Amino acid sequence: MPFASFIVCTRNRAKALAACIRSIEETCRAYPAITTELVVVDNGSTDETQAELRRISAASGVAITIVMEGRPGLAFARNAGMQRARGRVLVFIDDDCEVGRGYLGDLQRYYTKGNRVIRGGRVELGNSCDLPFTVKRSLVPARFTPDVHPGGFVLGCNMTMHREVAARIGRFDERFGAGAPLQSAEDTDYLVRAYALGIPVEYVPDMMVYHHHGRRERAEIEKLHRSYSLGNGALCLKHLFKAPWLLKHFFWTVRSAFGETFSGARFDADLQLSHWPIVLMNLVGAVRFARLWLAGRATPTELHDVSEAVSRLERGP
Repeated sequence: MPFASFIVCTRNRAKALAACIRSIEETCRAYPAITTELVVVDNGSTDETQAELRRISAASGVAITIVMEGRPGLAFARNAGMQRARGRVLVFIDDDCEVGRGYLGDLQRYYTKGNRVIRGGRVELGNSCDLPFTVKRSLVPARFTPDVHPGGFVLGCNMTMHREVAARIGRFDERFGAGAPLQSAEDTDYLVRAYALGIPVEYVPDMMVYHHHGRRERAEIEKLHRSYSLGNGALCLKHLFKAPWLLKHFFWTVRSAFGETFSGARFDADLQLSHWPIVLMNLVGAVRFARLWLAGRATPTELHDVSEAVSRLERGP
């Protein structure tokens, strides 16, 4: 059993994937005494990903397992990777990220201290030309509490856990995540479920990765932010009874949206995003989750009514 399994899920990002794998190989070479493996899940790529993976695998000094997962959705891919991984510690890295050279040493140091946690590290921009989004730059270690929103507390592009923790929490919810109906938040859902089971969620300022997300236009960030807000709204309804504190964050957002109308104070100091799209997409996400939940329980007429409500919300006023 290797100490660590790096799990990288990919779809149509052959060039970025090659850089990601090179960075993992570099940290493995820097710590040859630590046993590792790499599990790459191809989630239905139509570019040259498979050829690139064969080339890399033939020359790599790291044991690479290539997994095909044809069902579209990041949660499907994460579950497929988790199922094939053999390591004691599971390390989820996105295909557009590169790990720091000292990553594996930091990982071993933290998991020598304690295993029964979900732990995420720092995420810096890989390219300074990209807008400062989907990063976490804090230099202060922290442990999650319901006083902060779980979205972004630990980013799914740099998330680790002992395999026993993963076995206790279970599979990622395949309704969430990129490529799925709820578009995002499969990682946030995992954190909420962990906290509900009494499993601590920690952020550490090392174990660093560099995120090459490539988004340089504000419209791209706003679109992604709406997707995140949709997923977070679905979480509120899914965990209404197990994590009612999520509603508190929704009400705070509504209050901030009304405050923005009068004072102009916006969300995110760097990007100055509006609170109102968050509120709208939270509602869309909740209704969409209800529609998915009802799919096996409601009559066709009821499903039609819910679908119409979702469509009206998505069109906006």
